[in-house]
Amino acid sequence: MAIEFDGTTDPTGLEVYDSIEQRHLHVRTSTPVAPQTGDGERFCFPVDTTCTVETGALVFDQTYSVSLHNGAGRTEANLDVGETTRLEDETQFVGLSGPIRLYCRVETTGTIEVGLNSIRLSFDDVVPIELGARSLHERPVGTITTPADPEAMMEAIAVLSSALKTTTPERTWPTLRGHPPLIELGDELEVPDAVERPDTDVTIRVPPAYRSVFQVAPLAFYLGADVCPGAEPTLETPRFAYPLEGDDRLEDVVADLLKRFFFLDCLVRTEGLFQYDLHERTVLEETLPFDLAETYAASLPERLESYLEVPFESIEEYVPRWPLTAHVPAEPDAVELLPFVVNELGVVREPRGSSPEAVSNVTNPGAGFVRSASARRSPSITSSDDDRSFVVPDVADESIEHAWFGDHVPQNASKATIEAYRNQLSRDSRSESIEILLVCNDARMLGEHDLLDDAYGKRESLPFDVHSEFGITTDRLAELLTDGGYDFFHYVGHATPDGLRCSDGDLDVRTLETVDVGVFFLNACQSYEQGLALVKRGAFGGVSTVRDVVNEQAVEIGETMARLLNLGFPLRAALEIAREQSALGEEYLIVGDGSTDIAQSEGGAPAIVELERRDDGDFDFALQSYTTKGFKLGTATASNLEVVADRHLSPSYVPPSIVSRKSIVEYLTWTDLPVLYDGELRWNDGIGSIKID
Repeated sequence: MAIEFDGTTDPTGLEVYDSIEQRHLHVRTSTPVAPQTGDGERFCFPVDTTCTVETGALVFDQTYSVSLHNGAGRTEANLDVGETTRLEDETQFVGLSGPIRLYCRVETTGTIEVGLNSIRLSFDDVVPIELGARSLHERPVGTITTPADPEAMMEAIAVLSSALKTTTPERTWPTLRGHPPLIELGDELEVPDAVERPDTDVTIRVPPAYRSVFQVAPLAFYLGADVCPGAEPTLETPRFAYPLEGDDRLEDVVADLLKRFFFLDCLVRTEGLFQYDLHERTVLEETLPFDLAETYAASLPERLESYLEVPFESIEEYVPRWPLTAHVPAEPDAVELLPFVVNELGVVREPRGSSPEAVSNVTNPGAGFVRSASARRSPSITSSDDDRSFVVPDVADESIEHAWFGDHVPQNASKATIEAYRNQLSRDSRSESIEILLVCNDARMLGEHDLLDDAYGKRESLPFDVHSEFGITTDRLAELLTDGGYDFFHYVGHATPDGLRCSDGDLDVRTLETVDVGVFFLNACQSYEQGLALVKRGAFGGVSTVRDVVNEQAVEIGETMARLLNLGFPLRAALEIAREQSALGEEYLIVGDGSTDIAQSEGGAPAIVELERRDDGDFDFALQSYTTKGFKLGTATASNLEVVADRHLSPSYVPPSIVSRKSIVEYLTWTDLPVLYDGELRWNDGIGSIKID
C-alpha cells in the first residue's frame, strides 16, 4: 500500500506516509484519533487510500495550495494566505496540494483558515471527517515489447498515452498524467491488455525512421495520438492536417507544438474543475482568438484547431521553462528510453555537438584559477582529459536540463543513462527518515564537512539522519556503498578516474557489483567515471566533476548544493543555481536522472526569491520556481505574499512586483526559501535570519 495513515499522540494527530515516494505529512488534531478505513468511492477525485477520524480540527503546519470543492468536485474557491472561509452544512471537499495529494470530505459546518505557515480546518463540533490521499508517484503499468522495426515502434509509442487519466485540458495537472508503460526490445510486438490508447481522433504520420518516430513520441503521448507511417510528417484530425516539417526541422516543429498545446491547455483548464487565478491567463486572455470557457467544452480536435491560430512567438515568453530536453540517438535500443522522457513531457532531439577537440580548448573555465597542486582536489596535477571523448551539445536554451544519451562526455549538459531511471523503479520502500552519508577523506577538508553537517537536516518537519565517516579505508567505503541503504551520499576528498581516495588507496566503484545509494555528490576532482559507475550499479543520479576543481570554490559549490537539496530542489535545479553562483560551476555535471531529489519541498514547488532595492525604499520582488518529481510541469505556484498576485505555472520566472519593505520583512520572517538579494545568494535558515537594509 503506497499511503498509510497512523494516529499519533506526541503531538496529537495523524501521520500520513507515502512509503514509495518517501513523503511524510503530519496533521495535528484537536484530540487523539484512531483512523478507520474509509470508502474511496465517496471521493470525486482519484485517491489511493482513505480513512475516517473523529476530531474538532485538522491543522497542517506547512503551506499548501488549498481549494474548496462542492459535493460534485467542482471548484468553489481557491484560498490564499490570510484568507478565511466558512464550510457549509453540506458535502464539500477541501483539497490540499502538497508532496502527498490530500482531500478532506466534510459534511458539517466549520472554518478554513490559511495562515503564513499553517492551514487550519476547524469544525463546530467533534465530527467524523473522511480523508483521502493520493501518491504523486506513478509506476508504469506493464511493459510493451517491440521488435527493432520503426513501424512496430510506432504502435508501441502510440499506446504510451494509456497513462493519461483524461484527454481534457485537466491532463496538464501532473497528477492526471501517469507514468507511461515501459518499452523493451523483443522479437515481436506485444501490448499488455491493460495498456490501451484513448480514443482521440488525432493521428501523427511520420516516415518509418528511428529519428522521426522518437521525436514525435512526447507530442503523441500528450495528445493521445495514433502514430502511423507517412511520407510527410503530419498532424491529422477530422478537422485539419498540419505539416510537421518544412522550413524548420521536425524536432523544432514538434517542440513548439508540444509547448503551445500544453500551455494553452493550462490557460483553458482554469475554466474546469479546478478554477483559480493564473498570472499567464491574466496577461494573455484578451489577446487570444478564442473564448476559454467555450474551448474547455470543445472536443480535442476543435481545441487543437483553435490553438493553431495562436502563433507560438506570441506566447513564447510566458510558456514555462521546459524541465527536460533529451538528446536521443537514432538507434533501436534507444526506444527503451522514451517512456522515461515522455513521463516529463521532455523534448526529444537528435544528439548533435561540437568536436572533442573544440571542447578541450574552450571549456575549462576553472583552469585559470589553479595556482598549485595543493589548490586542487586531485592527488596530482596530471589531468586525464585527453583520455576522455568530450562533446559540446548543439542546444538551445529551452530547458533547465539537457540530457545527453549519446556517446561521449557532454559539456553544459547531463550525462543521462537508462539505468538511472530503471534503478528508481526497482527501489524498495525505505524508512521514514532520510539517510545521509557524509564521507570526508582528507583532514584538510574538515571545514567543508562541518558546513555540510550544519546544512543538512535543519528542517524540523523532515526526519533527517546524518551519518559521518572520516579517513576511511576502501573496504569500509565499499561496505557503506553496498549495504548502507543511504538516500544521499556526499563525498569530500580526492578522486581520479580510477577511484575515490581512501586511507589505504583508491576504491574503484566499477569493481562493485551493486550499490545501495540513491543520490550522490562527489565533490572531488575528476570524479565523473566514479559517478557513472554509481549510476550503472544502482544509484538514481548525482553530481560529479570532469576536471580538477579549486578547493575554495569546491567548498562553496558543495555547501550551496547541500542547502538546495535540503530544501527540496532537484539535482537539475540545484546545479543550475550553484553554477550561477560559482566561477567553477562548468566543471560539474549531472550523471543519471537530473530530476532526482532527496527531500520534499515545503509549500509547493521549490523556488528562489529575487529581491532588489529600489531608490524609494521599496523592493522589486520576483520568484523563480522549479519543478520536482512531486510538482511536475503544469504545477501552479505562488509566493504566498498577499500583496502580490503571482500564481503562475512552474517552472517559470514571474516578472518583479513592487513590494513595501514592511511586507518583505514579514514575508522573510516566515519563509525559508533561498533569496537572491541584490545579486547575492543568501540563506533564510530561521526566523528573521535575513536582514535587509
